[in-house]
Amino acid sequence: QVQLVESGGGLVQPGGSLRLSCAASGPIVKINTMAWFRQAPGKQREFVATSTSLGITNYADSVRGRFTISRDDAKNTVYLQMNSLNPEDTAVYYCNADVQASFYRAPANYWGKGTLVTVSS
Repeated sequence: QVQLVESGGGLVQPGGSLRLSCAASGPIVKINTMAWFRQAPGKQREFVATSTSLGITNYADSVRGRFTISRDDAKNTVYLQMNSLNPEDTAVYYCNADVQASFYRAPANYWGKGTLVTVSS
């Protein structure tokens, strides 16, 4: 069974930085798109950033210029470098990936359980 496990969340002061990681494990043939989403208290889950297997990235307008998504395909890991954090970035951050677990099956979409980021003084 493919699993995604996030790490790196925590409490940070406004203006600070954090780096989130998400490692995929299990039977993996190929990982296509990897992405980060977030869900703030009382709000719906929203898109943050995505990275395709070709290295094409895209960001939500609210984080563009402050957050950077990157991936290490050798480690089946995606990262989210978050700079200039503000209280509005407080949320549970979820990893999402399209993973092909077998040569005989189409890719499937997986979610991690999330890691909490709190931006507060």
